[in-house]
Amino acid sequence: MNKLLVSLLLTLGVTGLAQAAGDAAAGQAKTAVCGACHSPDGNSLAPNFPKLAGQGERYLLKQLNDIKSGNRQVVEMTGLLTNLSDQDLADIAAYYASQTGSIGQADPKLVERGEALFRGGNLEAGMPACTGCHSPNGAGNDLAGFPKLNGQHATYVAKQLTDFREGNRTNDGDSMIMRAIAAKLSNKDIEAVSSYIQGLH
Repeated sequence: MNKLLVSLLLTLGVTGLAQAAGDAAAGQAKTAVCGACHSPDGNSLAPNFPKLAGQGERYLLKQLNDIKSGNRQVVEMTGLLTNLSDQDLADIAAYYASQTGSIGQADPKLVERGEALFRGGNLEAGMPACTGCHSPNGAGNDLAGFPKLNGQHATYVAKQLTDFREGNRTNDGDSMIMRAIAAKLSNKDIEAVSSYIQGLH
């Protein structure tokens, strides 16, 4: 798994660099429709819609492009990005990345198990710690394209982990790193680590 992580980091370091520079001010004017689900500042109130505020700009842009191209299936966003240009997507990503994300609360009953998985992984299952890519405080690594997790809705995180595990989300690249990791998580593991992430800061 360590070789997989190193390979992924090296690959991400040399790909995806040729992209439009985003303008946050211009992006704000282009997010009126986005705000209906994600809130105007990107701190979605609905637990099934992700918080975008403070998310890494590179990661956001990749997700927008993947959704537009069909590489990532999000039913609620079907057709919403079709008429947006590369510059529009870059501006929207820049705007949400410039906002301050909010933090939720973890279920106290799930903190111990969730923290153990997030910080230590599961050696018996061969699962690395989440901190390796997403940092100890869940801030992510934008240069490498690893998303910010801290404060994200537990419901949303659990859905993404389940989708990766079941093969319903596949836009983690040729490395399949998230699919490989999620495959080692039980439903209870997913519930615990998702709750922990929601309260992480």
